[in-house]
Amino acid sequence: MSELKNLGKTVDYNFEYNADFLEAIPNKNRDKNYFVRLTSGEFTCVCPVTHQPDFATIKINYIPNEKLVESKSLKLYLTSFRNTGIFHEEAVNRIADDLIKLLQPRYLEVEGNFSVRGGISIVPFVNYGQGEFEEFAKNRLANYL
Repeated sequence: MSELKNLGKTVDYNFEYNADFLEAIPNKNRDKNYFVRLTSGEFTCVCPVTHQPDFATIKINYIPNEKLVESKSLKLYLTSFRNTGIFHEEAVNRIADDLIKLLQPRYLEVEGNFSVRGGISIVPFVNYGQGEFEEFAKNRLANYL
């Protein structure tokens, strides 16, 4: 794990979106199917039109394959959205895309529970499944609400 750039080191925070923060570590239990749940209650970004801050709880659930996301790198990555102008739906999809690219998980889902603004709460959800979990992903999305 000595190739990790951030874990155990002082890191300068970057408040503009930067997927390069994301790092993975080996999954030592890749012979099993199991869920990993990660929740960040401090996600922030800004509206790309008004530049007003948006706040959300981001929930990430995934069934790992060969790799796990390293948690400090995920924290730095999510923090990098702080000053990024992005719509809620796009943010959740970007997080999912970046994690899929990094991890190639068996299954992954990302939900953003954004705080009410203008009287409306937006809760985008995206998921992905490969191989035997493709059908699981379709069923999970169909039965999400």
